[in-house]
Amino acid sequence: MKAAYFDTTGAPDVIRFGDVPTPDPRAGELRVKVLAAGINPIDTYIRSGAAPMPLPRPAITGTDFAGVVDAVGPGGKFRVGDRVWGSNQGLLGRHGTCAEFVCVEEKWAYPTPASVTDEQAAAAALVGITAHLGLFHRAKLTHGETVFVNGGTGGVGSMVVQMAKAVGAKVICTVGSEEKAALARELGADLAINYKTDDISTRVKEFTGGTGVQVWYETLPPADFDETVEMMATRGRIIVMAGRAARPVFPNGPFYVKGLSLMGFAMFNMTAEEQRVGADEMNRWFEAGKLVALIGARFPLMQTVQAHQLQEDNTIRKAGTLTGKIVITPTE
Repeated sequence: MKAAYFDTTGAPDVIRFGDVPTPDPRAGELRVKVLAAGINPIDTYIRSGAAPMPLPRPAITGTDFAGVVDAVGPGGKFRVGDRVWGSNQGLLGRHGTCAEFVCVEEKWAYPTPASVTDEQAAAAALVGITAHLGLFHRAKLTHGETVFVNGGTGGVGSMVVQMAKAVGAKVICTVGSEEKAALARELGADLAINYKTDDISTRVKEFTGGTGVQVWYETLPPADFDETVEMMATRGRIIVMAGRAARPVFPNGPFYVKGLSLMGFAMFNMTAEEQRVGADEMNRWFEAGKLVALIGARFPLMQTVQAHQLQEDNTIRKAGTLTGKIVITPTE
């Protein structure tokens, strides 16, 4: 089969496109003919060596997938021909999804609703489950609360906006342009703040009547929590899930006087059962028309190097040239 793989970590150009053995499913696994795969920041961190993990050799890149079951190992619950989607591949010793086929443990696969395209399912996978874990497993978001998220049109941020609205929360997000502000409002944001031209703290205080936000979902590496804590409501919850090397200044006094909570998580450390809760709810929201994945770029499998470069340019170098997710199409 054709795949995008690497034998050693490094810059995007360590990725090769070529033939590798087609895998056979073992007990508890299914083999998926990949019709769409997704590229995420974690894929670039693994490939570069910034996130060291056990990897097969060669290591196929890609975390997210959507496609059709092609073969099933002994005892499987899925059947050949079933449409499925999922994430958690390409890490912790698992082969990735930027290939014509991938073998996946059944616990990481979810049925794809008939109304959802493979591109949508793959693009929503990691970012959607991540958003759900932060909002509901960690922060316990409830109806009527106010959520703040940086990057309302980014991969995770756009999912946070839509999921928070789906449960009746109010949403404030940041954006970098008027075009992105309009898009964020289309997704459901009640307030989209242009961080380049507006004072975020002032706008948040105006919107909340000075009470602050109950849930702060931080998608960026935090540098200083002073402004965050200032904008929080009493007993608010702050979620962090980015910034491996970040060592932010922390305002201890204001934090504990307000009775705040700070919680972090990495999606791939969460159990399959914890992640499935989010995947199941995502399927319900997909079918109800309450969830859509923003796709900012598409590449054929042979151009996975360029896809990694685009992701790095935006994640690390803040190029601002990508809105939403990158999708790889192995069949093109």
